Amino acid sequence: MSESSGTERRAAGRTDEPLDPIDLKIVAELQRDGRLSVRELAERVMVSRATAYARLDRLTRAGVIVGFSAIVDPGALGLGVSAYINVKIAQGQWRAVRDTLSKIEHVEHIAFVSGQLDLVLLVRARDQAELRDVVLEQLHGMPGVESTETNFILDEVGWTPPRGGTGPV
Repeated sequence: MSESSGTERRAAGRTDEPLDPIDLKIVAELQRDGRLSVRELAERVMVSRATAYARLDRLTRAGVIVGFSAIVDPGALGLGVSAYINVKIAQGQWRAVRDTLSKIEHVEHIAFVSGQLDLVLLVRARDQAELRDVVLEQLHGMPGVESTETNFILDEVGWTPPRGGTGPV
């Protein structure tokens, strides 16, 4: 999970100041490699270190950049089974369900969505038995959860295990 919860962030797409092409380049470079030094960042976007530092600080204060994290290969952590789980919840139960879901160890990402279902979860587990426990014991036993649909992830396109520091594509 990220360092900042959704309630602490500014509304999506809103900042105090509009982003210009240099801001967008800074964000893109940091998405490619969040470990860049300010010196390297400045060189890549062709600005001075002072400018890069000031813009990075402004983007962080504005809530555009909300944290930094490592991209980890789940298989290297022993998490060999991944699934997206679609969840339908009872009307008015989203807060209670959200709070309970955030405490489940194997839930990596929670997204509230529009349409026929209410939530999409990314769950990573060691094996199918552990995933079964998450779905049948923890989710189905949770007050407010009406139904689930599990979609196993067969392959993930768009991210590369960290070998060259490339991260998500």
